Amino acid sequence: MDKGIGRRRRRSRRLIGAGALASAAALAIVTGSAASTADAQALHTLPASWLPTLTPIKHVVVIFGENISFDHYFGTYPNATNQDGTPFKAARNTPKVNGLDKKLLTNNPNAYDPKRLSPGQALTCDQNHSYGAEQAAFNGGKMDKFVEKTETDKCTGQPILFGEPGLVMDYYDGNTVTGLWNYAQNYAMSDNSYNTTFGPSSPGALNLISGQTGGAQALTSVTHQPTTDSYAVVSPDKNGIGTVINDPDPAYDDCSDKNHTATENLASMQGKNIGDMLNQRHVTWGWFQGGFKPTGTQNGFAVCGAQHNNVGGIPVVDYSPHHEPFQYYKSTSNPKHLPPTSVQAIGQTDQANHQYDMTDFDASLKAGSMPAVSFLKAPAYEDAHAANSDPLDEQQFVVSEINKIQQSPEWRSTAIVLAYDDSDGWYDHQKSTIINGSKDAAQDQSVCTGTSTKLGTTADRCGYGPRLPLQVISPYSKVNFVDHTRTDQTSVLQFVEDNWFTGRVGGSSFDSRAGGLWNMFNFWWPQAGKLPLDPKTGAVVKNGHH
Repeated sequence: MDKGIGRRRRRSRRLIGAGALASAAALAIVTGSAASTADAQALHTLPASWLPTLTPIKHVVVIFGENISFDHYFGTYPNATNQDGTPFKAARNTPKVNGLDKKLLTNNPNAYDPKRLSPGQALTCDQNHSYGAEQAAFNGGKMDKFVEKTETDKCTGQPILFGEPGLVMDYYDGNTVTGLWNYAQNYAMSDNSYNTTFGPSSPGALNLISGQTGGAQALTSVTHQPTTDSYAVVSPDKNGIGTVINDPDPAYDDCSDKNHTATENLASMQGKNIGDMLNQRHVTWGWFQGGFKPTGTQNGFAVCGAQHNNVGGIPVVDYSPHHEPFQYYKSTSNPKHLPPTSVQAIGQTDQANHQYDMTDFDASLKAGSMPAVSFLKAPAYEDAHAANSDPLDEQQFVVSEINKIQQSPEWRSTAIVLAYDDSDGWYDHQKSTIINGSKDAAQDQSVCTGTSTKLGTTADRCGYGPRLPLQVISPYSKVNFVDHTRTDQTSVLQFVEDNWFTGRVGGSSFDSRAGGLWNMFNFWWPQAGKLPLDPKTGAVVKNGHH
């Protein structure tokens, strides 16, 4: 057993508690003791509430959003202007966050001062959030080159999107991201959580499930032959194994490469991820993503053609393959996007192989069989990614799903984690501590080359990157609490590992260095209640009224 897990087990000696197991036979199977094949198969029918866990949490739901820096959403928390949008008033005892103080708002070291974005400016240009550009914006820790290095203030082809010089510096407040501010008021949030490495969506998603972006191989689109492609995989070794720092589509997905109608190369990941580890422990789990359900077939490949209009009326294809990290690993992929064999099988190992459409999560929740570990990814128009999504559409998705979970019996043993894959390049004033450097002269800035590479020998894994929002919503959350523990995306991975006794990913995974989520909880007794919100406005619903 990992020493860290052992220490936490001793510190939390009473948390597992009596009644966690249905029987001694089930315990023997779960902990790896000898058991019959029949017993092992029967275990797959056990509800998540019967499986042994380190804490009272029997269900973890990770809602993984897109492309938001901490200051972009919470820079002025808990103070909102209340001049438009949904009014927000902070509780008197609300703790302060490390946000945008008066000096940063009025005399910022960047070329422009931050400005408030209104609800009417929810749809904006997408910023430059590439691996090298984000490092350059840090400017050696001075945090003063965002306008020059990551700003995109003019949007081509989408006149409805808001853009102006200095846009990268701008932020929303509780009149727009009202739901998230209300969750912060009533549960726990962090103001010291970071992107595990610099860069865009795919690295962030991979870090969430494995703490690894190294161990990648570039493959051709249809034949899956090894190839050399510096976009799909950078810094390859003599065996063609390198690192993902961009957004190549996953190798094991029919909907990759524009449903295999293009010729872009794909990425395949080696090693194991948290899905493999949960399978070894017979723990139910799933990744649920909007648009995963195919709309048809073409040339023998599944086609993911579902789309919706965002708040601005712009049509957006729901499914984005490079947001689905388990499809990079052959062991946890569902290339044909096959459906689960039944609602009861959701979370089990069947033809869907734990990869599902968002509608499958709602079905399992309604049936009372929500998996122990669930990762939720909104359809692209609701995932918060600038240009295709926005805070208002994101709120509709997040609040709707949390409302459903809180109305279910599973809520009393659930922890919902709101996390993000990257910062989109949006300004955040807090420089990160670089715990892992990189020596790639073509990609890395001095902020990374000046720090030693400690997590393996693979290049292009410089981190921590920009600061991101992180919230924990649970009956066991501390209430109206701001945690200052330094965490990153792999802190979520680490919590799942520890809670279900999987051990660490190993190798050079960042999970071995992650700060814990533990300070955001109080496991001695549940103290946070339900908080029904209006998905459209984010306002608290009280006695059926807003």
